Amino acid sequence: MAGIQTSSGEYIDSSWELRVYVEEFGEEADPVTLRVTGDTHIGGVMLQLVEKIGMSKDWSDHALWWKQKRQWLLKTNWTLDKYGVLADALLHFMPQHKPVILSLPNQCSLRIRVCFSSTTFSACAEVCKALGIRHPEELSFLKAPDEQEKKKKKEKDPVTQEIFDFTSFQHSSATTGQVFLGGIPSHFTASPEGQQCYRALSISRTGLTPEDIQKRYKPTSITNKTPVHGRWLNSSKSLMQQGVQEGDRLWLQFKYYTFHDLDPKMDAVRINLLFEQARWAVLLEETECTEEEMMTFGALQYHVNKLSVVSDPMHMAQDPALKDLDEALSHLEVKLEASTQSEALEGIDIEPELQEYLRVLRPRKMTLKGYKQNWVMLKGTNVSCYKSKEESRGEPLIMLALKGCEVTPEVNVASQKFCIKLLVPSPEGMNEVYLRCENEQQYSRWMAGCRLAAKGRTMSDSSYEGEVQSILSFLNLQKSNQHTSASDADSINMLALVSPRYQKKLKLKQLSPRILEAYQNIAQISLVEAKMRFIYDWQSLPDFGVSYFLVRFKGARRDEILGIASNRLIRIDLNVGDVVKTWMYSNMKQWNVNWDIRQVSIEFTENINVAFTCVSAPCKVVHEYIGGYIFMSTRAKDGGSKGLNEELFHKLTGGHEAL
Repeated sequence: MAGIQTSSGEYIDSSWELRVYVEEFGEEADPVTLRVTGDTHIGGVMLQLVEKIGMSKDWSDHALWWKQKRQWLLKTNWTLDKYGVLADALLHFMPQHKPVILSLPNQCSLRIRVCFSSTTFSACAEVCKALGIRHPEELSFLKAPDEQEKKKKKEKDPVTQEIFDFTSFQHSSATTGQVFLGGIPSHFTASPEGQQCYRALSISRTGLTPEDIQKRYKPTSITNKTPVHGRWLNSSKSLMQQGVQEGDRLWLQFKYYTFHDLDPKMDAVRINLLFEQARWAVLLEETECTEEEMMTFGALQYHVNKLSVVSDPMHMAQDPALKDLDEALSHLEVKLEASTQSEALEGIDIEPELQEYLRVLRPRKMTLKGYKQNWVMLKGTNVSCYKSKEESRGEPLIMLALKGCEVTPEVNVASQKFCIKLLVPSPEGMNEVYLRCENEQQYSRWMAGCRLAAKGRTMSDSSYEGEVQSILSFLNLQKSNQHTSASDADSINMLALVSPRYQKKLKLKQLSPRILEAYQNIAQISLVEAKMRFIYDWQSLPDFGVSYFLVRFKGARRDEILGIASNRLIRIDLNVGDVVKTWMYSNMKQWNVNWDIRQVSIEFTENINVAFTCVSAPCKVVHEYIGGYIFMSTRAKDGGSKGLNEELFHKLTGGHEAL
């Protein structure tokens, strides 16, 4: 738009010159000068700018950034006057999406494009959608600690991890949307790079050493747990407004400890990242636990490490219901094809079975009877016990239908104890029967058969042989780990499964048997079940999910600790560490922030008023935590269908913060 000029070259209308720096030209390049008026719309400015640049390029992702005001000019129908842009303004024309290095809880790093113009809440949701993480409102971005902070904490840099370039196939995922194939977002399956990236996201890190744990900063007191919250980005501001630049490193972590609707079929990445964050919280004692609980956590990590080495996340496990249907259809197809062939039909009618002498014990009250040798038959899903092989054609002494029963191993390889405990429900109560085998081979056959029968399957099932080999592998592992040593390159380092405190307290010879003993109880669960079990056990710890802040309560003379959990606020004495007072969110009437004096005030029922200023973090972070947890509690009312309601989230966590 050109103004009206006189013969001397002066403009007599209201137009003026606007300088715009184009990022593609570099920092040292001169700005592009445009002739505009106050009534020029932002869209018109960008159109005029592109025409003057004359470069053939897709400019759809570009927008104007007002550097002095630290503000994006995103509303293209607004005029320059409405935004308050004058001739002294320095505008920058740049892409809204730029790459950053994203550190994940599993020590994996991604180079990924993030939106620098939308709110941090929206940018995090966009990243989570690309990574296949549901319920992104539970996560947020932290700024990475600077070098000065690392030196203060005496934290060493971890071993450099491979950075996966997600930008190479991110564009296609943004345009096609999130389509799941077998629980995996489709853009991960489209290329070898995508598959490699998905494996990095969904598989836990193995080969952890005690040195890796010792390099990480371990908070030694409750006060040391408070500074990390000062690095959370403001959810209602954009990354650009908060000083984040292209190529900076950000952390993506779970901020709110209310994990809604965890689904193993849909949340492989989400569950893995949550497991890793929980694992580091336990190893660094951010969440305290007892010695027995640490052994259980160690056993679960041991199991996850073993299965992670051989598992392939691209090969999703088939749904048992679909597997049963496939087997039924396959069986029917064989019958139809062999209906005219009597030999084939006779072959189908043969049902595999187990029958041999075992020692059997049926515990009863007021009796001292021990094991008796019986002829035992496992046919279909039923177990029958006879006094001898010759009497097996008559009525059995014991007849058990195993479908739906509990099958529990009681094994000790060192003492050659191979027992199978069967708990079978009946109208009279629970029938309890013990089967004792002579050796490992016999035990593995019967244990595999009983487990399948408990699931309603027989030994003709294709998984029977695999189950037998799995049990034998476990027995061999237990045998070989009776003399586990840290120098054994093929074994998992047991010291890396517990926190540094227990690394010092227990020697390897003491630690290994205890972890393996706890491991026996969970040795047969799947990889995802082990991660879920770890998460659930982590959630059951007393101080789980409490975020600590150093605050000064109104009227107090010294600093205290404020703990924020999913359903309550906790006032903690800084010197003693005791809980002074607890306030439940359900009793909260309202809360607000005085941005001038940086004070948070909360009103509860029964005329209880609490006010405090934040010392270890901006009061906006505390404001977000309280509002965020209240927002999370609304998700259960509609089953999570409206979980990602950004407008409601900002109403509860935004406010009018003073710049």
